[in-house]
Amino acid sequence: MRTQVVTAEDRAALTQFLQEADLTLSGLDDPGVLVWIDRDESGAVIGSTGFELSTDRDHALIRSVAVHPDARRGGYGTALARFALDEAARQGAHSAWLFSRRSGPFWQRLGFHPADRDALAAALPHTHQVRLFTQTGQLHREVAWSRPLSR
Repeated sequence: MRTQVVTAEDRAALTQFLQEADLTLSGLDDPGVLVWIDRDESGAVIGSTGFELSTDRDHALIRSVAVHPDARRGGYGTALARFALDEAARQGAHSAWLFSRRSGPFWQRLGFHPADRDALAAALPHTHQVRLFTQTGQLHREVAWSRPLSR
């Protein structure tokens, strides 16, 4: 894995990659949204991972974890998710949260448990996903997950 922080030059490729993965694009240009990508030998994006921290830095909203279908193999998605979890803990977060309606079993294998979406929104009100889901009325349809982080 050659995970690198996303730069301005990477943003268009990341946006296309996440759009094809049907993941939220909100806030990708915000410096508070930390995203990393992996590229294959040809330079195509094959994986991404990231998070946003709460204003008090106690909570991280994990987001943008995706793997290109051709790159899915034993443990690659898990490695990307763990990268974001470890980095969030390194930056001071005590808990990780995320929204996922279709990948619950994946996140449960990483120690996540179902969480109250309103508790997530209260812990991370200024994140792009929470603001977007609240403004569009989508929040009540989302499935929230959480787990503690160790430093």
